[in-house]
Amino acid sequence: MIPVRSFAGASVALFGLGGSGLATARALVAGGAKVTAYDDNPASVDKAGAEGIATADLRSADWTRYAALVLSPGVPLTHPKPHWTVDLARLHQVPVIGDIELFSRERRAEAPGAPFVAITGTNGKSTTTALIAHCLKVAGKDTQLGGNIGVAVLTLDPPAPERHYVVECSSYQIDLAPTIEPTVGILLNLSPDHLDRHGTMGNYAAIKARLVANAQAAVIGVDTAPCREIANGLESDGAAVTRISQADILDRGVGFDGKSLQRRMPGYGEASFDLTAIGSLRGRHNAQNAAAAVASLTLLGVDDATIARGLATFPGLAHRMEEVGRAGRVLFVNDSKATNADAAAPALAAFQRIYWIAGGLPKEGGIASLRPFFPRLAKAYLIGEAAPAFAATLGERIPYEISGTLDIAVEHAAADAKAAGEDAVVLLSPACASFDQFRNFEVRGDAFRAAVAALPDVEATRGDSR
Repeated sequence: MIPVRSFAGASVALFGLGGSGLATARALVAGGAKVTAYDDNPASVDKAGAEGIATADLRSADWTRYAALVLSPGVPLTHPKPHWTVDLARLHQVPVIGDIELFSRERRAEAPGAPFVAITGTNGKSTTTALIAHCLKVAGKDTQLGGNIGVAVLTLDPPAPERHYVVECSSYQIDLAPTIEPTVGILLNLSPDHLDRHGTMGNYAAIKARLVANAQAAVIGVDTAPCREIANGLESDGAAVTRISQADILDRGVGFDGKSLQRRMPGYGEASFDLTAIGSLRGRHNAQNAAAAVASLTLLGVDDATIARGLATFPGLAHRMEEVGRAGRVLFVNDSKATNADAAAPALAAFQRIYWIAGGLPKEGGIASLRPFFPRLAKAYLIGEAAPAFAATLGERIPYEISGTLDIAVEHAAADAKAAGEDAVVLLSPACASFDQFRNFEVRGDAFRAAVAALPDVEATRGDSR
């Protein structure tokens, strides 16, 4: 835990007592703050109270005594309208901040030189965060991994001069972190997302830009127009910017030629990092994640041989193009995190001969946008509520069956792929939410992994135990 001493002796209001909110309350109390916590869920309030954290309905609190409102990132700050605690805080001129801001203040106070890599973007944040942390561990660094990836940042070990922090930051968290100052700030990409919480694409982009604007060194993906504008603006202001691309070789930065990352960063020399044999980094979207890792690790002083070793040994993340088994020439890949068509596209683009398991609770638009990838499909195995609609989209051109359930789809896809006697992949990339048959995409991915493991002659890959 990181005790938050910056509010020692001060009264602090805290709203939101989920996982990160409760961790934040503990860290504030450990640092000597006088916390009054609340949540709209009575069970969460009771849980905090059972731990000795003071709780009270903040509607009737004396807001003149609070030094800050610490807000959980899932609670609306601006759109569709501010939460009532935000209105009360602003009425009494109380700053509204979040756990990333508290971490930033503690790092600045205790170990301002502690390397801090912060990662944001619409897509790829978690993989990039995990990859950088993995490479730093390979380099023998004391590495702390947290943030939006699922580990509350204030549960990490306290700041120390040689302790490296790798923190995934959502737009919600950045919006609550006005003084975030990473050593390396990474902005991967930007596309319309969370506009219900930020109002407009312009607001969303401006919030994401804060992370790199305050960084000592900015690493920015330039394959999307909003990010190119941010990179150009920062450079015109004299900031240090390293560009990355999954689509082009860059004269200055880290680009991708379809097989290898090419680094051309002034002051660091040229280098090439081959990705062709790294299954966990398959696909251009993962090339962008790896380019961000190469750029940031270079800026942190990690040598090229160690970077290459880290890339080659990265196991990947569960449910994100996760290789879970192999039977002869057939590879089994769990991409359960692909809960819409756009998310499924990178996996379909990454393989040439696919026995595709798709379906679940359908999203708007279905799979029509995936038609360019249909020639790669040997056959589709459709499950869940979306099966009839997906079958209609596939039409007569693509062989398919309505399997109904995941276990049947895995059994039939594996048998068909094996009988074909060719290099192929059985791919779960559902392009749907899971809620018609599974509690969440993780449970769906675990069920796929278990069904594959139960097949005869399947050898588990290194990713199957994550």
